[in-house]
Amino acid sequence: AQEAVINARADKLLAQEEVWIRKGVEARRTRSQGRVKRLHALRAARAARRDTMGQVQLDVDAASGGYQGKLVAELQDVRLAFGDKLIVDHLSTSVLRGDKLGLIGPNGAGKTTLLKLILGELEPDSGQVRRGANLQVAYFDQMRAALDMDATLEDFISPGSEWIEIGSKRQHVKSYLGDFLFSPARAHSPVRSLSGGERNRLLLARLFARPANVLVLDEPTNDLDIDTLELLEELLQNYEGTVFLVSHDRAFLDNVVTSTLVWEGPGRWQEYEGGVQDWLAQSARWQALREAESGSATPATASPSGGIDKPAPASTQPSEPPLKKKLSYKEQRELDALPTHIEALEAEQAAIRDKLADGTLYQSDLQQAIALQARDSAIDEELTVALERWEALAG
Repeated sequence: AQEAVINARADKLLAQEEVWIRKGVEARRTRSQGRVKRLHALRAARAARRDTMGQVQLDVDAASGGYQGKLVAELQDVRLAFGDKLIVDHLSTSVLRGDKLGLIGPNGAGKTTLLKLILGELEPDSGQVRRGANLQVAYFDQMRAALDMDATLEDFISPGSEWIEIGSKRQHVKSYLGDFLFSPARAHSPVRSLSGGERNRLLLARLFARPANVLVLDEPTNDLDIDTLELLEELLQNYEGTVFLVSHDRAFLDNVVTSTLVWEGPGRWQEYEGGVQDWLAQSARWQALREAESGSATPATASPSGGIDKPAPASTQPSEPPLKKKLSYKEQRELDALPTHIEALEAEQAAIRDKLADGTLYQSDLQQAIALQARDSAIDEELTVALERWEALAG
């Protein structure tokens, strides 16, 4: 139990530092290199940790029947509206077996509705949609509507049976849950007892246990831990079926999709080859070509889709970087001292955890063990405060 608490705290700290490193700018400053090294150490420690249940093992039953042919869906001049709201306007596109299609657009643009149209849950107001035969679709539900909070983990994965079959492989449901880091003892726990990240893992376990040749993932990366996210990414890259992916995670899209459908205004969807970076590059080239043909000297500003920035046009006035607030003498002294203070806290915490690691202290001096546990928790709080202060002063 103590090891689980220590690991949970370490994971929390690692998550905080991963958020910081993605901001990018601060990490390139010399005075922040110590913090970058610290993050690398946290990552290494997390990778080296010997989890009782091992790493997540993901597999997909790729539906023994497979497709009859290469076509998944073909849309010709399709239009769909709900009242005054135009969802799709004269869209023509084809989706083939093995395609991994990303959908990019702001909330409310109609990404989920477009997916339903492609897969046959909705029919268009006009135009034609031709769909492949023997499509077996598995959904990852963004709203988590499929979760039965009162069901046990075992019943949620395999109702009424202790065994689960994936392709030609037959596996006990407890062993299968173990592949997703759920211990056998938790197989009879209710779904409501799981954390947000664990519920996401459980949904993935259920998704991958179903025969499918088409996967639909709507914001799958929310709440996934680093190990599960990396393995999910690898699985989708190697998946032989078709993937429809809705996500605001730029890196995840770039690493998975082969093409993107981008919302460019009410009802207007444009397909681009590749991921987000490819879309931005192609979109910029088309914009430049249109401007050259029209003889316009000043490029128009393109509005971003789905919160992902497009290259901004050059301004006629040179932009000035925002002025950074000058630190006072006292603040500069505090900033200079913070790395040493953080290292001292980390060293103290490491020594405490070494004393607690073998477990004998709980037998020989329980009061000291309890006091060390309390100090360990207090150091976590002090480290968080120190890191936040460091970021505030260094920013």
